Amino acid sequence: MAPASGPPIESVRVAAYTVPTDQPESDGTMAWEATTLVVVEVEAGGMGGLGYTYADTATATLVRDKLASIVTGRDAMATAAAWDAMVGAIRNLGRPGIASMAISAVDTALWDLKARLLGVPLVVALDAHHDTVPIYGSGGFTSYSLDTLADQLRGWVEAGIPRVKMKVGRHPGQDGDRLQAALDAIGPGTELFVDANGALTRKQALAWAERYGEAGVSWFEEPVSSDDLEGLRLLRDRAPAGLDIAAGEYGYDAWYFARMLAAGAVDCLQADVTRCGGYTGFRQAAALCDAHGVDISAHCAPQISAHACAAAWHLRHLEYFHDHVRIEHMLFDGVLEPEKGGVLRPDRSRPGHGLSFRHADAERFVVR
Repeated sequence: MAPASGPPIESVRVAAYTVPTDQPESDGTMAWEATTLVVVEVEAGGMGGLGYTYADTATATLVRDKLASIVTGRDAMATAAAWDAMVGAIRNLGRPGIASMAISAVDTALWDLKARLLGVPLVVALDAHHDTVPIYGSGGFTSYSLDTLADQLRGWVEAGIPRVKMKVGRHPGQDGDRLQAALDAIGPGTELFVDANGALTRKQALAWAERYGEAGVSWFEEPVSSDDLEGLRLLRDRAPAGLDIAAGEYGYDAWYFARMLAAGAVDCLQADVTRCGGYTGFRQAAALCDAHGVDISAHCAPQISAHACAAAWHLRHLEYFHDHVRIEHMLFDGVLEPEKGGVLRPDRSRPGHGLSFRHADAERFVVR
């Protein structure tokens, strides 16, 4: 029997939008004042699909100049074949970084298109088995004053989100005061996560792991560089019980995640739908977690990630990141709002992921 086929992909459009932050932001190793959104729209059979990534404008150029021609004319139902063709096409460009983020944006658009052509929500197309996705409020930037930090964390708790995360490591000497301000703001019953973005040495990270463990912190993200698998494993072995070590947000392919898991480097693996190859790549990362008996947590971009998370067997949670939450509310219709208990519930009443892009609202941010 011949495989089912769908209409050919007729067009691939891409644009980049740079949105200023609401105030200067920084973490342990970076500072920024704007975030760039790269949006991909595909069409086939009278339907459209929408995908995006958070990346440099060069990502849009790569989609336009390299990937659009690879995808156009292909069977809109054959998402895996299109993904494989894109990966093959960027062989000489290098898989990590911009190339994988470009593939991610196109892949999420193609999956959205496929679900819309089938007339089903994306959670059905992805064969999801979770009805809701736990989230944690994320931000707590090192550039924030103690009052601003406390207000943001408290706001998530008041919104019913029982897990919150703050950035640490830029000025370790200040992190004790920031830790106390965070604990005072969230009160008992709320989990506190910290993220050093690889800013600490192994010795510094070990010392902070002890301190965070004593304070009841339950998640220490990238205490050392995510490329330092031995250091992550050291932290995982030496950290107090109850303090999980997490990393993986900079993973761009299955080989990266396989190495991290084989090294026993993390208690929970992070993967970013907008970086790791889209829904197709995220499913690969989730399958590796299943094989190793390790939970997966989705990094950022909550609106584009929720449906994929619902289809991950060993799902821990999804990062509800301040910058991306703000942009997604500004520029998209159909965004999901947190429900009681701090969860997102993918919309099963609309085909695809249910998002639509507000072009008119985004026009003032377009990069020309």
